[in-house]
Amino acid sequence: DEDYVFRLHKSKVYYVSVELLKFAGNVGKDELFMLGTAFGKFTKSGKFRLQITCLDYLAKYAKYKLWLKPSGEQTFVYGNHVCKSHLARITENTPVNAGVVIFSITDIPLGFGVTAKSTVG
Repeated sequence: DEDYVFRLHKSKVYYVSVELLKFAGNVGKDELFMLGTAFGKFTKSGKFRLQITCLDYLAKYAKYKLWLKPSGEQTFVYGNHVCKSHLARITENTPVNAGVVIFSITDIPLGFGVTAKSTVG
């Protein structure tokens, strides 16, 4: 329904509705702490790092997805790698080093990561 835009503020990228952006115009840049949903930030070396707050938006449009069994969900959430035995399913033709969004078996997005092995051929 609404229009949304990406805005850069103090090396952080935010996803903001246009209406909210108009209201934020009344606040000075020094006083503004954050605006909308944080998508990520640029590091000092110029690389872009995603933040977990953008997960709901990434999950909708992800090309490559991975679903975990209930036994693997807790291991992943605690910061460990995903083993092959924890996979319930994975998108066909996922290449090596591709960014994936990781879901629970009930399609709840848990996080994002990078594949170590390919499903091609």
